[in-house]
Amino acid sequence: MRCPFCAAQDTRVIDSRLANEGDHVRRRRECIACKERFTTFETAELILPRVVKRNGIREPFDETKLRSGMLRALEKRPVSSDAIEAAIIRIKKNLLSSGDREVAAQELGEKVMQELKLLDHVAFVRFASVYRSFQDVSEFTDMIQDLQTK
Repeated sequence: MRCPFCAAQDTRVIDSRLANEGDHVRRRRECIACKERFTTFETAELILPRVVKRNGIREPFDETKLRSGMLRALEKRPVSSDAIEAAIIRIKKNLLSSGDREVAAQELGEKVMQELKLLDHVAFVRFASVYRSFQDVSEFTDMIQDLQTK
């Protein structure tokens, strides 16, 4: 690992710990040359399925797009960053455990809606209104009534 302070190639690991529910390894390192300390995070590189859009185009899974869509729905809502990250991790684990090489964008959207429903009902309705392309107020009221009965 290259030192971010002096760019020396030699560093040593001082401490290693599991982080983020055991999905990451947090390492404290020290540069042999300048003696500065810094932290690195190590994660397994897993291949997530490709996303098949409604128009048939296939593209790689993009965690940044997933996060930004969820954050847009959760904007100004009282949900912690940790809860959001945990939901994203659950979605990714679900995709990995399926073993599929491809996933339909609709299926991925449903998984996001399931997680948002658990996190915040307002965010769930926001996301669903865009995702399902609501055309009028009656579709909103149907969804809200459905939420209230469950």
